[in-house]
Amino acid sequence: MGKVKDIELKGHTDSVDQLCWDPKHADLLATASGDKTVRLWDTRSGKCTQQVELSGENINITYKPDGMHIAVGNRVDELTILDVRKFKPLHRRKFNYEVNELAWNTTGELFFLTTGNGTIEVLAYPSLKLLHTLMGHTAGCYCIAIDPTGRYFAVGSADSLVSLWDLKEMLCVRTFAKFEWPVRTISFNNTGEFIASASEDQFIDISYVDTGRTVHQIPSTAAMNSVEWNSKFNLLAYAGDDKNKYQADEGVFRIFGFESA
Repeated sequence: MGKVKDIELKGHTDSVDQLCWDPKHADLLATASGDKTVRLWDTRSGKCTQQVELSGENINITYKPDGMHIAVGNRVDELTILDVRKFKPLHRRKFNYEVNELAWNTTGELFFLTTGNGTIEVLAYPSLKLLHTLMGHTAGCYCIAIDPTGRYFAVGSADSLVSLWDLKEMLCVRTFAKFEWPVRTISFNNTGEFIASASEDQFIDISYVDTGRTVHQIPSTAAMNSVEWNSKFNLLAYAGDDKNKYQADEGVFRIFGFESA
């Protein structure tokens, strides 16, 4: 596996807590930060192209598969849906339980929330009506990712495990035990062949989805907040709790590229 390139983009004034690639434009991505802003970036120029300030410290972000909407969650469990073209809020909703991460299924008809209760809440979209409550883990469910082929979704938990679920049956089919610390972030690559996951352990794990075998590990110097595969290429964007020389959050994220053997 050969390393291709590293890119570093700066602009946020607080930690970058999550990022996601535009599903329709492989060079564009969005970031959510503790500085209350959501920003769109063009990785070709390294420039921020759009930004909006929301009501709280943003901790999670995801694109709808058609690229038209972005969902953003903040530290007080408020969900904001953004219209990407106008880059303005369409809808806000406050939940009365701890919401840790958000995801649409591949058709955009289902919307998933992971909760501090160890459950996965499955909602209809756009109505956000509750359809299922899945008992996922014995500890809080921190993160979720949808396999782009539509076969699976994966959930990372405070119990240090990643669970793999059959999306049609809504049943757990496999668990991955790679870490000693709670799993903070997970992502499938564009073919559904690889899954990347990270925690407070000093590495990002990349494993085969079907076997669970580790393919590659990226060393890290800080706990990772977000890993996200590009929608077309084997480029993995990641952001963590990196500090500057004054021990303040650096607000930086990086991109790792590789070629599979």
